Amino acid sequence: MIVPPRADPASGRERAAQVRTIFSEIAHRYDLLNHVLSLNIDRRWRRRAVAALDWERAPGGTYLDACAGTFDLALTLAGRKGFHGRVIGADFALPMLARGRSKIDGHPVGPVCGDTQRLPFRGGSFSGAMVGFGVRNLSDLAAGFRELCRVLEPGGRLVILEFTVPPGRLLRAAYMVYFNHILPRVGRLVSGHPWAYSYLPRSVRDFPGPDALAELLREAGFDSVEWRLVSGGIAAIHVAAKAPGAGAGDPPPES
Repeated sequence: MIVPPRADPASGRERAAQVRTIFSEIAHRYDLLNHVLSLNIDRRWRRRAVAALDWERAPGGTYLDACAGTFDLALTLAGRKGFHGRVIGADFALPMLARGRSKIDGHPVGPVCGDTQRLPFRGGSFSGAMVGFGVRNLSDLAAGFRELCRVLEPGGRLVILEFTVPPGRLLRAAYMVYFNHILPRVGRLVSGHPWAYSYLPRSVRDFPGPDALAELLREAGFDSVEWRLVSGGIAAIHVAAKAPGAGAGDPPPES
């Protein structure tokens, strides 16, 4: 399905196709733009997200990096001192996985092309799961959370790192100028894509705030849900644990 050029986030199946198109077409410049546009703050955020995963509880376990892109978050975990498990990086945009393939050579990271809303794994397969800047792009956020809950073992943690809108008036004003005007222009210039970096700030604008996101996690079967803002509220880290008896079962059947 070809998605027409548009910057407004779509919905349903159109949203899924739109997101796959965007990230497939900007894969060749994705890493560069992430670091340039965030002034490298994204590296620090990823370290904090991995620290919240509590992977030391099962350092030899198998962990999921959903919406993995080019594996930056998976590699952050895989590179932790004392970690001797495995990370599965899943993403439904194959060009993103292909772009990051050389980065994971020699690391305990395996790529899987799969949709976070229909993960190709059995229930209880993972000791923990994480998503970095990916849940904002799901066409059905509740379905994605239910799937992440299903594939976790009981008590396993989910950590979500995602952009949000800063609560402070002055920072919010500066952030919106940057996000709505500077980021799209730089993104278009570097990536060559006419509308991807206009879609991204609008997807942040329309995304549920931290409290609402926490409630969606509880409804999906998570408990002990907590969140904290980072860098003045530019991003938020949510941490949740799979509640006892939640999300059991095998993966959805192939369509």
